[in-house]
Amino acid sequence: MNTEQYKIRLEADLSALNNELRSLGIHNPDVPEDWVEKMNDSDTVSADPNDVADRTEEYDTRRAELAALEGRWNDVRDALQKIEGGKYGICEVSGEPIEEDRLEANPAARTCKAHMNEIN
Repeated sequence: MNTEQYKIRLEADLSALNNELRSLGIHNPDVPEDWVEKMNDSDTVSADPNDVADRTEEYDTRRAELAALEGRWNDVRDALQKIEGGKYGICEVSGEPIEEDRLEANPAARTCKAHMNEIN
């Protein structure tokens, strides 16, 4: 398997994910795999209740989006580390090679097709 093509794609994905994550959150320096959502500095005490509700809904939406991006970011980082360690393309469940078409569709795949629903 030529891992160089996957490495290039994963590095591009990581860069794009970093940009998206920075727009929603702050990287936690104490926990390398964690991002924390940015807080809205708005005054909630004197604000209109409808505004507070809107901001709360926006915060919840950002938090959910951040969690999804963070999961993808961690998978991409892990895949790049596996490339460096010579363990890329191996299913985390069975230890068997991950199918090429699965890696083409998702270079950060952690499992083969047979086990794709077994890891979150």
